[in-house]
Amino acid sequence: MAANAAKTDNTAQTQRVNTVLLYSDDPLVRQTMRLAVGERPAPELTVEFVEASTYAEVLRLMDGYEIDLLLLDGEAAPAGGIGIARQVRDEFDAPPPVVLAIARAADKWLAAYAEVDATVRLPLDPFETGQTVAALLRGEVGDLPAGVAPTAG
Repeated sequence: MAANAAKTDNTAQTQRVNTVLLYSDDPLVRQTMRLAVGERPAPELTVEFVEASTYAEVLRLMDGYEIDLLLLDGEAAPAGGIGIARQVRDEFDAPPPVVLAIARAADKWLAAYAEVDATVRLPLDPFETGQTVAALLRGEVGDLPAGVAPTAG
């Protein structure tokens, strides 16, 4: 049994930590995003968060970290998550997956234009948000939760 415990500890130490960038101009929305995803959106995934409240901070963090996924607030102002998603797609050769939090289902067409990988609805459902992030971190776009359709083509 001690050998099993040592093996588990060793696996935990070598497990890759995924970096998720949270963007919103509102610190309470960023906190809600962090809580909805959690540090372990799936048993095999560990997440750390970096936060941005402006587009300039998003760019700085994209340049300074290996970002594995962006979770953007589509309701943020003055730079909305939809615009930032489109800019990231245009300015980076291999951008990470993008999840856009939207308040209205009607905004899905804007999300599709911005080429985001998935949308989640505000207020965030922790189960749906965590599953969406986990699927995209695994590269499993086809395994998004029911009601979360991939938007990029």
